[in-house]
Amino acid sequence: MIKADIIIIGAGPTGLFTVFEAGLLKLKCHLIDALAQPGGQCSEIYPKKPIYDIPAYPEILAGDLTEKLLEQIKQFEPGFTLGERAEEIIKNEEGIFTVTTNKGTKHQAPVVAIAGGLGSFEPRKPQLENLEKFEDNGIEYIIKDPEIYRDKKVVIAGGGDSALDWSIFLANINSDVTLVHRRNEFRGALDSVEKVRELKNKNKIKLITPAEITKLSGDKKLCSVTVTQNDVQHEIETDHFIPLFGLSPKLGPIANWGLEIEKNAIKVDTFDYQTNIPGIFAIGDVNTYPGKLKLILCGFHEATLMCQSAYKIIHPGKKNIFKYTTVTGVHGFDGSKKEAKKSVVQAINE
Repeated sequence: MIKADIIIIGAGPTGLFTVFEAGLLKLKCHLIDALAQPGGQCSEIYPKKPIYDIPAYPEILAGDLTEKLLEQIKQFEPGFTLGERAEEIIKNEEGIFTVTTNKGTKHQAPVVAIAGGLGSFEPRKPQLENLEKFEDNGIEYIIKDPEIYRDKKVVIAGGGDSALDWSIFLANINSDVTLVHRRNEFRGALDSVEKVRELKNKNKIKLITPAEITKLSGDKKLCSVTVTQNDVQHEIETDHFIPLFGLSPKLGPIANWGLEIEKNAIKVDTFDYQTNIPGIFAIGDVNTYPGKLKLILCGFHEATLMCQSAYKIIHPGKKNIFKYTTVTGVHGFDGSKKEAKKSVVQAINE
C-alpha cells in the first residue's frame, strides 16, 4: 500500500505543480499516470512544440516545461506510479481514500486530486484483424523500454512527431527499422523530418509512403505485417509493429466514480475546485465551471487554491499561516533549502 497526504491522478503540468504547492504546506504527494513518463500531453504528444502563454516564459517547449516542473518539485520527493491507470476509488469510514490501478497497485490518502487533463489517454488503434491477439506479443502502442528493440526488426506506422522521433532513435540502436505512413507528407518538427530523410538516404531507415499496414501474421507472436502500397501488397518480416497514431483522451473509469459530470468534464466548486464528493478535487483541463478556460496557467491557479483546502482536510483544526516564499524560502523534504540571502544589519558609524 502506497500512502501519501494527496494522491494526484495525472502527472501533467497541473499535477506536477500541485506537488510544489503541497510541498510548501509540508504535504506529501504521490502521482498516478497511465503514461510511461511524467508530463501528460506535453511529453507524450507535443514535446517539441512551443508554448507562449506560460508566465515569465515568452516561449518554452512543452518538453522543457515538463523538465522545469520536475526540477522544481524534486526537493519534495514525490512518488510516481507510471504506466498504470487509476481504476477504482473507495472511501472508508475514516474518510480515507484507496485508489487502485488497473494493475492492482493500491494507494491511500485523505485527499485525491484528479488532474487528468482531458482524461486518460488511450492509443488510437488501427482497424486490423487479430490486433488484440498480438498486443504485447509483437505489437506495442507505447515504447517504455527502447532496449527491447535493440537488434530487432521493427515496423513503425504513423506520420507525427512520435513516429518520426522513435524511428530516428531506434535507427541508432537497430539495424532494421521500417517507417510506414499513409501519406507522403509528415506532420512533425522540420528537423525530425530532415533527419528521417537523411537516415533513409543512408539506408538506416526504410521509408514506405503512401502505404498502410493491412494484415498481421503470426502464430502466438507477430512474425510479419502486410503493407499495401498503390494496391500492391508485400509482406515484411518483423519482430515488432508499433502503430503511433496518437492518443485519444477519455475520462475512463473516473466517469464511474459517482462524480458529477458535464460534457465529459468534472463539475467543481470554484471556491477550492472540490467535486461533489468531499475530499476529491478536480483541477486543470479535467474540470468544468462557468468561465472555465483550458489553459495550463489556469490549472496552476486551481492547484494552488486546492492545496489550501486539502491542508484543512488533512490537518483539521490546525491553522495554516500563509507565507510568501520570498520570505520563508523553500524547504524540501530532502533537507535542501532555497532562500534569499539575508540582509546584514550592521552599524556603519560606531
